[in-house]
Amino acid sequence: MRIGQQVLINGKIYTGRDAAHKKMIELLQSNKTLPVDLTGQIIYYVGPSPAKPGQVIGAAGPTTSGRMDIYAPKLLEHGLKGMIGKGKRSKEVIEAIKKYKAVYFAAVGGAAALISKCIKSAKVIAYPELGPEAIYQFEVEDFPVVVVNDIFGGDLYEEGIKKYCKL
Repeated sequence: MRIGQQVLINGKIYTGRDAAHKKMIELLQSNKTLPVDLTGQIIYYVGPSPAKPGQVIGAAGPTTSGRMDIYAPKLLEHGLKGMIGKGKRSKEVIEAIKKYKAVYFAAVGGAAALISKCIKSAKVIAYPELGPEAIYQFEVEDFPVVVVNDIFGGDLYEEGIKKYCKL
């Protein structure tokens, strides 16, 4: 995949934000097993709102990815292959994406209700005490994202800046 490519994700993805990431890193530092095998998996940075009657999940828009930057390289080292969020990633995360052949996708911010329609099932897998920041397993269908950082070191945000500077 290359930066700028639009992708529709189908299948299982996991969720996690700051608190869940911190707990996972603490487990890894203690040589303990993670509550979910991240090998080859995607984490969506989201804290979904509760489902209304008849819905699978409430609003489920992306959160700012930079808050996970201190944790992401270690999770990539342990097999994580994709991350979904919004906003730029740090130099360290971009280098880890290249090193571990992963990808960072952006989901559309401000479209939380629309995005939630792509989530066909949602169940808490770990850390229920964290409420919306628990780790969920989502089953998604045609979940729309754009490749922002690829294994080649591409950065869609930087490319966008360069385009505007030329105008």
